[in-house]
Amino acid sequence: MKPQVCVLRTDGTNCDEETAYAFEKVGGEPELVHVNQLRCGARRLASYQILAIPGGFSYGDDIASGKILAVELISYLREEFEEFVARQKLIIGICNGFQVLVRTGLLPFHSLGEMHATLTTNDSGRFECRWIRMVVEPSPCVFTQGLHEEINLQVAHGEGKFFSSGETLQRIEKEGLVTLRYAESGKQTQRYPANPNGSLNGIAGICDSTGRIFGLMPHPERFVETTQHPNWRRLVNARPHGLPIFENAVSFAKGL
Repeated sequence: MKPQVCVLRTDGTNCDEETAYAFEKVGGEPELVHVNQLRCGARRLASYQILAIPGGFSYGDDIASGKILAVELISYLREEFEEFVARQKLIIGICNGFQVLVRTGLLPFHSLGEMHATLTTNDSGRFECRWIRMVVEPSPCVFTQGLHEEINLQVAHGEGKFFSSGETLQRIEKEGLVTLRYAESGKQTQRYPANPNGSLNGIAGICDSTGRIFGLMPHPERFVETTQHPNWRRLVNARPHGLPIFENAVSFAKGL
């Protein structure tokens, strides 16, 4: 059977169809599920092997980016959410979805309801939308296994700066939870514009200690076809860099 993928959406979500397409392309069976369908019981998280929280501006990013959806998940769907994680299923949060996962506390330390980090306003003070380079770090992350040492994806965010206390950042690094870092000339960088938001330690993506929960600011669903890249004519024989992230997820989910 094809792994069932819940692509969660709500008011302001705008990358749900692209995310569903990416999972379908690699053999998953995605379903666009509105959060209200989960709240009223019309859909159950237990029916899925993968939960994807896509990009956009959930609830207009009122209060703070991803805050309202995060509160909704841990207030109204906490038991389902906890059971989903306990059954060792996969969760990916892309851009706004990453913001949501950090605000639920699932990232980086699996502490539901307790925030240890945040994604805040870009140092540039502006919305950043362009293609950037990242280095892939060794980590337990299921989604990034086998990726090239350097990948190229698009960012599109106004609040993408990963920020935490020094103690939290040290723990993240010590436990090897960083999956992706913004890069320049193949090396992690703090310099703008290669680091589009000023993220500490160039962090573009992290996972939890199990490797099954993954959040990243860049958009892998926007590079699953060669022609999605602005320089695609020179990449005719290259595999789209976002594709393996979804392939890894579907392959892992088949064993659940």
